Amino acid sequence: MKNMTQTHEPQRGLTFEDVWAAIQALTRKSEETDRQIKETDRQMKETDRKIGELGNRFGELAEHLVSPNIAEKFRALNYTFTRAGPDVEFFSRDGKFLAEVDVWLENGEFAMAVEVKSKLRKEHVEEHVKRMGVLRAYLDERKDPRKLLGAMAGAIVPAELRSYVLKKGFYVIEQSGDTVKIGPSEGFKPRVW
Repeated sequence: MKNMTQTHEPQRGLTFEDVWAAIQALTRKSEETDRQIKETDRQMKETDRKIGELGNRFGELAEHLVSPNIAEKFRALNYTFTRAGPDVEFFSRDGKFLAEVDVWLENGEFAMAVEVKSKLRKEHVEEHVKRMGVLRAYLDERKDPRKLLGAMAGAIVPAELRSYVLKKGFYVIEQSGDTVKIGPSEGFKPRVW
């Protein structure tokens, strides 16, 4: 036979102090979580900033590879540019920004806008096509009859993109060792804007 007498301890209810202590503990944990989220957000923004700077540095490096002897490289393709300059900006007569060209080459017959990227992408090509239209309108407004040509330069030019750039009528400027090469030369007809 079982012992029918069991000892029951009286159940103690939650007191105000218990609830208050739990709320304070949750508040401390919430504040710590908020602090960690803010710190993570700050670190992510700093990382994004550094990645952006690195991307800009790669772009600058690519421009420095292209710019110094680009006129000489085009001379081999029978273009004698008498002026070449990096980072040329174009503005409307009322001062509105129209376009920026990474490398601008010109002479009495031709002007050429060269877009430089560390790694060339299809959207860069499409943006340059639009830029060429803006530049053509800029020249037309000034009654500048020169033929406008374009080129795309990249430290990295994927093979499939290379043919796309050529189909759009742009010269392709690629890194070749410590210099650049322009292609193709044989039979290529650049688009004239």
